[in-house]
Amino acid sequence: MLEIALIILYILLALTLVIGLLINGVKPSKTLAWLLAIFTIPVGGILLYMMVGRNRRKKKLSRMREGILEVPPYSMSPALDKMHRKYKKLMTLVDSASHYPPTDENIVILLEDGRQTFHSIFEALENAQHYIYLQYYIFEEGELTDKLLTLFEEKKKNGVDIKMIYDGIGSYSLSNSYIKKLKAMGVNVFPFLPFRFGRFLSSLNYRNHRKIIVVDGEIAFTGGINISDRYFKGDPNLGRWHDMHLAVKGPAVAHMEHVFISDWFMVSEQKIEMRCSPENVPRYKEDTIVQVVPNGPDDVFPTIEQSYLSIINEASDYLYITNPYVIPSAELLKALQIASLSGVDVRLLVSEKSDSRLVDWTVRSYFDEFLKSGIRIYQFPHGFLHSKIIVSDDEVASVGTANIDVRSFEHNYEINALLYDPEIAKKLKENFIADCKESREVQYDTIAQRPVHQKLKEGLARVFAPLL
Repeated sequence: MLEIALIILYILLALTLVIGLLINGVKPSKTLAWLLAIFTIPVGGILLYMMVGRNRRKKKLSRMREGILEVPPYSMSPALDKMHRKYKKLMTLVDSASHYPPTDENIVILLEDGRQTFHSIFEALENAQHYIYLQYYIFEEGELTDKLLTLFEEKKKNGVDIKMIYDGIGSYSLSNSYIKKLKAMGVNVFPFLPFRFGRFLSSLNYRNHRKIIVVDGEIAFTGGINISDRYFKGDPNLGRWHDMHLAVKGPAVAHMEHVFISDWFMVSEQKIEMRCSPENVPRYKEDTIVQVVPNGPDDVFPTIEQSYLSIINEASDYLYITNPYVIPSAELLKALQIASLSGVDVRLLVSEKSDSRLVDWTVRSYFDEFLKSGIRIYQFPHGFLHSKIIVSDDEVASVGTANIDVRSFEHNYEINALLYDPEIAKKLKENFIADCKESREVQYDTIAQRPVHQKLKEGLARVFAPLL
């Protein structure tokens, strides 16, 4: 009798969770994936759903952001007048969904890999006169964090205001002693949704994956690189870490500062005023048009996913994507296939090595569908390729923190920069082609003839793709 009662209780609980999925308007693919997990993994399926499946976007996270500053205004017409007609819709889409219009008269510097990135970052930090804002998903103690500690101590003595956000899960290894040293010298530091036993289930699924530095409202940085020695020392298992970062000067810096201030209010409940605006920062004759694209689980629209779809749909010549985690939604998969079948040169550059077997199997599970539609796939063999880049038609590029998966689109706080600049687009295209020449192109015959056990692993991983 006890066993029957427990089974009935389990079924009732499972049905209650499913009803919640339906009421919250979850995509059918995710609903089916959770149904499979709940009913095929006894107890574990429900626990997994409780940890990472429940949608609290309209509740806890939204309440934490109430009362933040409005996005600084900026006239969109100068940028629109200079751009090809086909990207006006993309600009308007992002502005309508996130309220960040494109800004012109910016300088954008491409920073390839860790050494170049940290050289530029520390140069900017050393020149700080007024304030430093920085947030990262991963702060990993080592040479970089020691150097930051020394630099922050010097800057605090000179009256520089320093505010720092780190993700509570991504930076789980950051020691209390390091944080105490920061606080002792006057650095304002807060974690994003730190691990706490009582809040474990409610916070695990939503992470702040952004990487932002703003210095004096004059220069900002974003991209895929975290604060970790692996970016210039390499990784024992994965080898050299390859990534792309951006240094930005001009009106776009104010929008990146606003994203930081929004996150600061969320973690600290402290309102701080904007110290710069797009109208009063320095402007540059290089004149790159930049549009900041933030996205988070409390947003009404998945703006980053929508921007990716827009770029794909507008591509007429080529579409080159570099990303280690290509686990597309059904909409993105179809858009990529349509582009390729329509004659667009669509290529994917992924890492041959991965930091997650499950994710690697899931990524590979899409190879068959990509290749059948004429999409070319290259696997980069020299270390771990971590860049998140899309470039198309020598006109537009996206560089930032977001992967091509549900987690980046719906669960993480991310930030990308859309770059409407032919010279930058051409440079990124050249880099992409050079990397492809060093990579192994995936052939359809090889995929079709892979062992059954490999197909089985990929198939099982694919089932859980909507949950990754």
